Amino acid sequence: MNWDETGPETEEPTGPVFDDRLVDAGHLVGEDTAVEAALRPKDLDEFVGQEKVREQLDLVLKAARARGATADHVLLSGAPGLGKTTLSMIIAAEMNAPIRITSGPAIQHAGDLAAILSSLQEGEVLFLDEIHRMSRPAEEMLYMAMEDFRVDVIVGKGPGATAIPLELPPFTLVGATTRAGLLPPPLRDRFGFTGHMEFYAPAELERVIHRSAALLDVGIDADGAAEIAGRSRGTPRIANRLLRRVRDYAQVKAEGMIDRKIAAAALKVYEVDARGLDRLDRAVLGALLKLFGGGPVGLSTLAVAVGEERETVEEVAEPFLVREGLLARTPRGRVATPAAWAHLGLVPPAHGAKGQQGLFGA
Repeated sequence: MNWDETGPETEEPTGPVFDDRLVDAGHLVGEDTAVEAALRPKDLDEFVGQEKVREQLDLVLKAARARGATADHVLLSGAPGLGKTTLSMIIAAEMNAPIRITSGPAIQHAGDLAAILSSLQEGEVLFLDEIHRMSRPAEEMLYMAMEDFRVDVIVGKGPGATAIPLELPPFTLVGATTRAGLLPPPLRDRFGFTGHMEFYAPAELERVIHRSAALLDVGIDADGAAEIAGRSRGTPRIANRLLRRVRDYAQVKAEGMIDRKIAAAALKVYEVDARGLDRLDRAVLGALLKLFGGGPVGLSTLAVAVGEERETVEEVAEPFLVREGLLARTPRGRVATPAAWAHLGLVPPAHGAKGQQGLFGA
């Protein structure tokens, strides 16, 4: 395969970017990038949560150090904001190795990947974020690089083409993905360790918040941390972002100390309610309940009702609402659950919405 072969580019659905959402756990922008870097734990002992993944990964790294070898390739999957990038940096630190960071969308040609691989040092950690979005030609080159630590350079074209193998120093690939199901089996099978990152329990998020508050020199009591943790959607990145906004409120409106009352008042200003729903989430639920009696209603109709694009409702609002048990996707459309009516303080229709009785017994 030629390094400069373009090949077909993979298409990834793109929707609007919601950088202004406090509860968005997607890619970091602006101030978030620098602050999150400062708050990242530096080793496995500092890393909060993900107990099983930490324990298993600790064994993998200690065994590799004992053998004097590079660590096995690692695949980390899970929702944004749960610590995949942080763990990749910890892997490099634990192995006393440099780290190279790139992403799947940045590698659209085999030559892009070849240039990175050929410049790696022995033992270096290559972190490949959103690995499922890498192009197919680059993906096929990665198979051989991971297994045999070499890539084949194709010189010439047609019947006279010649493959020249290029040896690579041993390295550790850490792949991260939010959609593990999109990875082809041949790629998944080449990872020696696979870890799935789970959403955090409130108690774990409270530990994250206390640690971050100490690093930010912010005073916070247990009740204040619990209030922020309960609205953080099980995600440390969101917890840290909410903590910084509550800190701003406390500095301006109070004396800098964060308690439950201050945290609740601050997050009310930023429109993040007790379950972590923001304006968009409540708009979707409100339209579903008030305009359509709880459903079922089609996605496009629901999107028009809230004045948003279809992709926005489906990709930004719905995943959390479904996970919280407030909304259900059915073959006939979106349906609100009894918990949704209770959360918004509304009374469901006496005999249930049309089509809803068989789903929830309402």
